[in-house]
Amino acid sequence: MKVLVVEDDAPTAAFLARGLSEAGYGVDIAADGIAGLDMVTAGDYAAMIVDRMLPRMDGLLLVETLRRMGRRLPVLFLSALGEVDERVKGLQAGGDDYVCKPFAIAEVLARIEVLMRRGEAPAAAANPLLTVGPLEMNLLAHSVKRDGVLIALQPREYRLLEYLMRHQGQVVTRAMLLQAVWDYHFDPQTNVIDVHVSRLRQKIEKEGEPALLQTVRGAGYILKAEL
Repeated sequence: MKVLVVEDDAPTAAFLARGLSEAGYGVDIAADGIAGLDMVTAGDYAAMIVDRMLPRMDGLLLVETLRRMGRRLPVLFLSALGEVDERVKGLQAGGDDYVCKPFAIAEVLARIEVLMRRGEAPAAAANPLLTVGPLEMNLLAHSVKRDGVLIALQPREYRLLEYLMRHQGQVVTRAMLLQAVWDYHFDPQTNVIDVHVSRLRQKIEKEGEPALLQTVRGAGYILKAEL
């Protein structure tokens, strides 16, 4: 998932990019409002972080323009303008949340994750099924089946499988899993991922059939169905 950071202060932009990257996000940076608008309309971003005071086009106008164009991706305003009326202006312009400077990267990451989860809810209602080969996950019923047979998963195993199914066919790194499934924004240097992946394999794999969940040495894991 990619996040667009629209911030004209280079050290702040670099700080955000580093924190987002370490949490497993792809990051692009725009240094002014016009560049930000051009990049978001041409690209595929899961969310935006927008400074209020930007050169060429300020953050409020950028987000208002984006909303008029029908783009609904989550927007987090980031600004030194922390008064209540300023925060209200940001939300009225189409922002989904507002964080004041100075900020903690942990708070920004947590708020971005919440905003993206909110955005996924309508999509789940419209299309509640995720499938990978013989695996089927029903997001509304919160159930998993293989070849029609129900599989009992613990909550963390379910979150792990959901993330892997949403990224089927892609290599998912340990950093991505730690952030998305465990809400860790650092590597605790434990084998927690290996243990849960092993347990999940035991539940979703079937003896004598091709493996669905594979380890990519030195990179992470990939969930895919053999053709």
